[in-house]
Order: sequence, then C-alpha cells, then structure tokens
Amino acid sequence: MSDLVYRLRKRAEIRRQISTRKSVQEGKPDRIADLLEEAADYIERLQTVGTYEDVPTKCKDHPDAPHGFDRNASHNADRYVCECESWEPEEKNT
Repeated sequence: MSDLVYRLRKRAEIRRQISTRKSVQEGKPDRIADLLEEAADYIERLQTVGTYEDVPTKCKDHPDAPHGFDRNASHNADRYVCECESWEPEEKNT
C-alpha cells in the first residue's frame, strides 16, 4: 500500500471516530470519508493495472455522449463507470 493510500484511509478512519461530527452523532454515513476511501481504492486499482489509460472503461464514442465519473454506478460496479455508459442518444426527427 502506498503512503498516499494509507493516508487517505487513515483520514477516513479518523473522521468516522470524531464524536463531535454530526454524521457520527446521528449514525449517518460520512460522505467525505466515503470519498477518501473510494479514492484510495481507485489508486490501488491504478497501481495494480498500471496507468489511468489502462483502466478498462466502456465509453461510447458518440460525439454528444457525456463523459465523467458516475460515482453511484462506479460504487455499485466496483470499477470506474463513465456517465456515457448509461446514456443513449436522442432520436432526431427529420
């Protein structure tokens, strides 16, 4: 595990243990801590695969397709999911 991955995970752990945090008091998820762990997971996958360009994606090549990180889908699929994967082009009436 790299130093950065360790620090991201440690910071997430610390955030979840701070008793004065509202999310801790209410027993709700800490979205920042979740994001820190997600970043650590992604970095570990990159270190395993190689470079960012080597991470498999299923992007569409349509010129109007939106591209960006789909956080919920990525979390559910346990991989990077681009916004374009769930996008369909609009039918043009001519």
